[in-house]
Amino acid sequence: MPRPDPLQPLHGWHQLAQPRLTPPAPAKRGLFFHSLSLLAKPFGRSEVPTLFPVLNIHRGLFPAWLWFASRLMPYGKLAGPVRELLILRTAWNCRCRYEWGQHVELGLRAGLRDADILATTQDVDACTNADTHLLLQACDELCQRDMLSDTTWAALQSRHDNANIIEIMLLVGHYRMLAGFLNSAGLELEAAVEQCVQDFWQRTAATRAEKSR
Repeated sequence: MPRPDPLQPLHGWHQLAQPRLTPPAPAKRGLFFHSLSLLAKPFGRSEVPTLFPVLNIHRGLFPAWLWFASRLMPYGKLAGPVRELLILRTAWNCRCRYEWGQHVELGLRAGLRDADILATTQDVDACTNADTHLLLQACDELCQRDMLSDTTWAALQSRHDNANIIEIMLLVGHYRMLAGFLNSAGLELEAAVEQCVQDFWQRTAATRAEKSR
């Protein structure tokens, strides 16, 4: 089990005592997956996330999912920081530690600051940046109501074209779906990503303590 996090979603993370799905042995992953594994290094990792070999258990679904997912991340239209804020907030809303931890690391790579990531853990009204506030509000409405309000839609249209708004909605929907899978499968963060999360908590300890006063 992961170490307790000093800040968690309401009701805590969804966690299982033991994973329900685990990656097959490397020899049983197939040629397609072995070719895919070579792509980890350009993304700064020594191996692909555990999610990939677990989803590859379904050989017919995995390549199609991977192509679709890549159109949202990393090859979507949204700027990297915008995309990562939305994914982090979705993971937080879904209480999915694996998804949230992965995108702490990816968000930092995309240019998010620690303060930006912390904003995804807090009440939307605590956010003073108008652009970030809008993204968090949109994500919360999609996660809680499955529909954007007229006010949020109009605000998004003032900042984004329709293609970006479509991507925002599908991005949140996709990562909600993925969070349900990850929570149910019980995947645990890889050691390097877990260390990134722990480093993040340690770096932001003073900020969190100040806001709690």
